[in-house]
Amino acid sequence: MTITAAKAVATLRCFAPCPRGLEALLAGELAALGASSTEVLQGGVRFDGDLAACYRANLESRLASRVLWQVAHAPYRKEDDVYQLALALPWESWFPPERTIRVDVTGKNCPLKSLDFITLRIKDAVCDRLRDRAGSRPNVDTAAPDMRIHAYLDPTHCTIYLDTSGEPLYKRGLRQESNEAPIRENLAAGILKLAGWVPGVPLLDPMCGSGTFLLEAAQISLGIAPGSRRGFAFEKMKIFDAQLWQKLRDAARAKEIPAGPLPLFGSDLFGDALKAARINFEAAMLAPAVTLKQANVLEISAPAPEGILVTNPPYGVRLGEDEELAAFYPKLGDVLKRKFSGWNCYILSADMRLPKLIRLTASKRTPLFNGALECRLFEYRMVAGGNRKVKE
Repeated sequence: MTITAAKAVATLRCFAPCPRGLEALLAGELAALGASSTEVLQGGVRFDGDLAACYRANLESRLASRVLWQVAHAPYRKEDDVYQLALALPWESWFPPERTIRVDVTGKNCPLKSLDFITLRIKDAVCDRLRDRAGSRPNVDTAAPDMRIHAYLDPTHCTIYLDTSGEPLYKRGLRQESNEAPIRENLAAGILKLAGWVPGVPLLDPMCGSGTFLLEAAQISLGIAPGSRRGFAFEKMKIFDAQLWQKLRDAARAKEIPAGPLPLFGSDLFGDALKAARINFEAAMLAPAVTLKQANVLEISAPAPEGILVTNPPYGVRLGEDEELAAFYPKLGDVLKRKFSGWNCYILSADMRLPKLIRLTASKRTPLFNGALECRLFEYRMVAGGNRKVKE
């Protein structure tokens, strides 16, 4: 059996998953953060880097969901091959048995009968190795583990990762309140990038919910690294370089500027949603940066002559909502045409009826996924007298 294991930390082979549709953007972001040999794959980016690149990716990447350190990659034919692969890894060099663990296994066209059984065998291998080398075995904690171990099985090879992030990176440590189905923060950041938004350009979310788009825009405008307010799994590893981490975090904090008024605008029809947004901004100490008001999207006006509108409107999930939305979309299109001339508007929706019902011509349609939910980001460049569909 051939094993490729990361026994030294001079160079780490990593994989950073991200929302599908943002892979190319993530590759560019990681390269700017010091990653090398970036390779775009479906659902993420593979890259190489030293500890500093790994730490910086966790600290500063707005698009990655996790940073997974690849510790093994080898062919397999049966369940015991996977067990032996995991057993051969020097887990005792990476974390002590006092750390709790969780194992997650995914696969594509895996010929083995049960991924749940493979999960159990990898857990057994880690525990057996640590009992043998360190004198005791770790406990399993599926809710809040210290160390997360991920394995991926394709038809012929098993890859094992040690998660350097811990909680997903889209959990910035800022959000206190959320609505029923908030857009993930890293997808929101990706959409802002796809929209071409940069600090200083007026930004409006007229159906802002708990304020995710605006929270991301405020952080970007004020130079706040997305991971600067949270902890990471790599801090609990034996190979953790505390001095390096302190240096990187101090450098990131030094780039921050105090929160003040910014051309960031949000509104929502529902007071509860707006209350959640205000709580989130106050908890993040970003309240001065945004203007929030309760308003119906069909009654608002543009807050500036030009800017970018980005929003994730509701979509029908209950009986009766489909009819309500079918009536809502044409009215929304009319508001955009009449009141947002000079604006570029971006609407993320899982409702594929939207482009027909809104009665505007999309200049671009970008496939994206919000978790497992397939969506489209529709771009509408609003020009006076334009954008209305011609009847066929």
